[in-house]
Amino acid sequence: MKKYHPLNELLLARVREFVREPEALFWVYGFPLLLAVGLGIAFRNQPAEKIYVDVEQSGTAATIAQVLRRSPGMVVEIHAADECRNRLRLGKSSLVVRSDGATTFLFDPTRSESVLARQRVDDLLQRAAGRHDPIATRDEHLTEPGARYIDFLVPGLLGMNLMGSGMWGVGFVIVDMRVRKLLKRFVATPMKRADFLWSMMGSRLVFMIPELVVVLGAGALFFGIMIKGNLFAILALGFLGAVSFSGLGLLVASRAQRIETVSGLMNLVQLPMWLLSGIFFSADRFPAALQPFIQSLPLTQLNNALRAVILEGASLQSQALGLAILAAWGCVSFACALRWFRWSS
Repeated sequence: MKKYHPLNELLLARVREFVREPEALFWVYGFPLLLAVGLGIAFRNQPAEKIYVDVEQSGTAATIAQVLRRSPGMVVEIHAADECRNRLRLGKSSLVVRSDGATTFLFDPTRSESVLARQRVDDLLQRAAGRHDPIATRDEHLTEPGARYIDFLVPGLLGMNLMGSGMWGVGFVIVDMRVRKLLKRFVATPMKRADFLWSMMGSRLVFMIPELVVVLGAGALFFGIMIKGNLFAILALGFLGAVSFSGLGLLVASRAQRIETVSGLMNLVQLPMWLLSGIFFSADRFPAALQPFIQSLPLTQLNNALRAVILEGASLQSQALGLAILAAWGCVSFACALRWFRWSS
């Protein structure tokens, strides 16, 4: 008579459950493989990192720009002084070169790419002038609140937090309720499907307000970040961002039957936005061919609007196109989730 050991039988049962679940197999083995191959293709044989430099308009600006453009990987533009400072503040450039007798380098010393750009540009200009450092240069550090890298970073982190909490706080909860058979109980009640989905989004909006207060409050308290925009405009952006990403969370969770499935889908949806939507550096740094896709992402538009309102004091009307794209993501996602949602398997 064959003897059964509890440990062996439980282990065998768990292995069989996993093998018989195609979704789990894909997200555990297939998705990491596709991700590794995709990123390997995207980043193999990478050229040298581009350095973005702005030259202030002056009589010698064209000459300086011509010298810098001879160097591979140097992206040089000429702008007015105010525009140069604004682009540096928003992360669209790493260094500003001003020529008014002496050559001045304006940059943020807390940003490694700015320090590297300063050294590279100084070397190019000195070489063009015959080396021996014949050009008198001086540094001007951009350290006032509103112009530092931390000021650029905090709105991006706020947008990322709204995305993550909106999707995970709604989608994960729904699938967990489905796995525990709690959703089945709602079928017998006189409740409409839309009422349930709206309640999930509504609860997310309630928790959105403390998120704004905590993130922006910490930035202002610990780093001296200046909030130039209207607080009600920031609240409206947070509300719209929470609605948009809650809608995405509902859509992702509308039919997922397992925690592993919804976790993989969440990461799949969020990954492009983590990489491309300008959380840690400006999305304008990516190639022009990618910009239509990048600008269509909801997190890109949310980050752009948050930075414009918080750092520049812009109005909501000036961000109308981006807000329309963000709202469209929320409306379409909710409509699709309402159509495809299942209470149980």
